[in-house]
Amino acid sequence: MAISLVQKYNVPGPRYTSYPTVPYWDDSQFSVAAWRDTYIRSFRESNTSEGISLYIHLPFCESLCTFCGCHKRITKRHDVEDTYIQAVLKEWALYCDTFPETPNIREIHLGGGTPTFFSPENLELLINGILSRANRMDNYEFSFEGHPNNTTRAHLVKLYELGFRRVSFGVQDYSPAVQKAIHREQSFHNVAKVTFWAKEIGYTSISHDLVFGLPFQKLEDVIDTIEKTKSLAPHRLAFYSYAHVPWIKGNGQRGFKDEDVPKDQKKRQLYEVGKMMLEKNGFYEIGMDHFAIEDDTMYDAFQNGKLHRNFMGYTSSKTQLMIGLGVSSISDSWYAFAQNEKTLEDYYARLEKNELAVFKGHILTHEDLIIRRHILNLMCRFQTKWDNEEQFPEQERIIASLQEIEKDGLLKITDDGITVTEKGKPFVRNICMAFDLRLKRKAPETQLFSMTI
Repeated sequence: MAISLVQKYNVPGPRYTSYPTVPYWDDSQFSVAAWRDTYIRSFRESNTSEGISLYIHLPFCESLCTFCGCHKRITKRHDVEDTYIQAVLKEWALYCDTFPETPNIREIHLGGGTPTFFSPENLELLINGILSRANRMDNYEFSFEGHPNNTTRAHLVKLYELGFRRVSFGVQDYSPAVQKAIHREQSFHNVAKVTFWAKEIGYTSISHDLVFGLPFQKLEDVIDTIEKTKSLAPHRLAFYSYAHVPWIKGNGQRGFKDEDVPKDQKKRQLYEVGKMMLEKNGFYEIGMDHFAIEDDTMYDAFQNGKLHRNFMGYTSSKTQLMIGLGVSSISDSWYAFAQNEKTLEDYYARLEKNELAVFKGHILTHEDLIIRRHILNLMCRFQTKWDNEEQFPEQERIIASLQEIEKDGLLKITDDGITVTEKGKPFVRNICMAFDLRLKRKAPETQLFSMTI
């Protein structure tokens, strides 16, 4: 019996928020001094035209969600807020002291953890502290992630006053059985409340994050969740595949067994039915796992070829330089990546010494930059073009490896590039893997990535 496409392509693979992916960074060529050279170079090239993006990681959560693979610190003590904010502002000052001129801020995104763990007053202290050393660009875009259970109207009002117009609420799934398994019990009422508050206050882009493939999740759960989501009419949606990575230390994916997690065809059905429902209700697929209505800026960016993907996920505008602030944050100068210390203790200790809290990174090679461009094109546009002036590394080998994928109807190869078909969009991670020369040259000895399907 012939195997299905899901069985054939359901292999461990990266989500490609960067290339090279973090496990394939080469630390041997990296140093904080080299990182400083690259971000200053990028700053000089782009601060006036594009501005820079800031990702600020706010790691604290009051309880552990067992589906989460992010860096976080679980605590109910809110006296940690002030110390952390002062550390982030010190880190920002260390960067600003090296910039050749005042930075122009294009984007700020507050991620976590749980950004709304912090009080509105402390978030105001943080943002005002950041902006005291920077200019806002005319077309700036500020966004944050909100937990429906602890996002208050005061949070939404204060952040709106500070210039935030985008908010993403983590929903995951409305099934009580699924919520119990992932330790994220929140009611539809709470999600509806914060969504309607945000609309009333004036937020112009409200997103809901949904996840398929969660433990104990059934098809009727996905249908019910999307029906409820439709009634709240968010502007965009992330419909993520649950990344089951229990081998990563400290991610908390416990409380259920591997056999409780839907796999292969069952998991794919959750996505296919969910996608069909979303498209039927006016949401357009704009990138891997992401959907938006026509009036949203993300849809417009996709249609105009301006969608971008980085460590913040998909964004509607590209900046060459993204600085990550806070514990575990990753920065991107386009020419290099740098990651901050992963524990609060190490992060604070580095800043006490007046040092950037960077502990590892990667300087991109000429080959990396070429491959990165093709993978970004595929993730953001579902197509990429060859540069006729310059053959990219191992071009013939890569094109040959794509021919099998083309036979399966997932893409079309032309003389000047490739285009992912509608059938192939769910397999875009697999298509990107064909370009991943570092992965090809050194296959991992143990599983590093979640399954692609």
